[in-house]
Amino acid sequence: MRHTAVISLLALSSVLSACTLAPKYIQSAPPVATAWPVEAPAASDAPLNASDAPLKWRDLFTDPRLQATINLALEQNRDLRVAALNVEKAQAQYRIARADLLPAIDASISNPRNQDSQGYTASLGLSAYEVDLFGRVRSLKNAAVESFFAERENRNAVQISLIAAVATQWLTLAADHDQLWLARETYKTRADALTIAEGRARIGVLSDQDLASIEVLAQTARADVARLQTVVDQDKAALTLLTGAPLTADLLPDGLKDGQVAQSLPVGLPSDALLDRPDVLAAEHDLKSANANIGAARAAFFPRISLTGSTGSSSSDLDDLFKSGNGAWSFVPTISIPLFAGGANAASLKSAEASRDIAVAQYEKAIQSAFSEVSDALAVRARIDERLNAQTAATDAAQRSLTLSQARYDNGVDSYLTLQDAQRTLYASQQTLIGLQALRATNLVALYKALGDDGSLQ
Repeated sequence: MRHTAVISLLALSSVLSACTLAPKYIQSAPPVATAWPVEAPAASDAPLNASDAPLKWRDLFTDPRLQATINLALEQNRDLRVAALNVEKAQAQYRIARADLLPAIDASISNPRNQDSQGYTASLGLSAYEVDLFGRVRSLKNAAVESFFAERENRNAVQISLIAAVATQWLTLAADHDQLWLARETYKTRADALTIAEGRARIGVLSDQDLASIEVLAQTARADVARLQTVVDQDKAALTLLTGAPLTADLLPDGLKDGQVAQSLPVGLPSDALLDRPDVLAAEHDLKSANANIGAARAAFFPRISLTGSTGSSSSDLDDLFKSGNGAWSFVPTISIPLFAGGANAASLKSAEASRDIAVAQYEKAIQSAFSEVSDALAVRARIDERLNAQTAATDAAQRSLTLSQARYDNGVDSYLTLQDAQRTLYASQQTLIGLQALRATNLVALYKALGDDGSLQ
């Protein structure tokens, strides 16, 4: 048959293709301790447990407004969109590399106009197809597919980071709303006290020094209101940038509340918790890609075989072009043997091996960075409840102290300076308590990001 030659070439190329010369990849042991430096708090009272792995952000961030804000960011954030497009680009590059494993077959019909013309010619053939005897093309294909996998994990890492950033900013805005409310209430109380003090000063009951002290407290609270209003506006702007779209009022928090985030989440052993992080997986795929490039560099030392062949027919009359008896075929194998390249092949292999060693170090550094991030989050988580309990008790005590100081001042027992100190102490204690409540909520976000294993990733 007319296509027998081309079919034979395809069969021959399949038989001659061999394995690659790339080193066998062996995953090394994680270069971190086998236990966390700070023990994870028990999660017996939490809505999550170890059987719920992998984690899902919707199970951790339970407030409907927070969930809606995160969903908006996943749809509109431009960094995530770029990361997704990079995945598509890497996939296309892999397909290009994979296509080199197969012959490119072209069909043509020509009617040259010159003195050697035979009339019409129709042909079906392949041009300079490399028979992958030593796995050079296959190694390049493997490197490309690992790069694709790395980009996919990079996209997952961007998504987890985006979810964490949105959740952190949303909770920060909620805490700053509480701080602003506290400042407004404090200013209102102190402004009322100032009005009363001014009246008492006019009739000579209150000294000018006490009046000035009361005004200092009132104006300080007023300045805090203005400062915190600015902070809240900046929080909203930062959150809008993260989501990539304008935020409606129904998405914004009005303060920190119980139930906006889970109370805790499970943390397994380091090897289990870290190796599935997207950035660690991406570094491992980069390592595998660099490992595959060594195979391509090694194959450059061996002969390269290229096949060019065609089958078709020719005729002086277009009507007779496909009739029997007009068949023609050609087969041109080419062998290229590297003899002297000025050390280029050896340098390419050296470069590929160095790139692999760099990738090993980057992979190990990714694991170590992940271990450090989880350890930092666990260090905060281990003692945050104790700090909150202590600060709550301190705030209650400050409130009692103010009540007593106010009574003693009203009865003329204590000076206004003592009352002023009690007011400042309570205000500072309340501010610190709100900050710790925000830290507890955002610490869970940090732990979610550090673990980096989200079962809702696509």
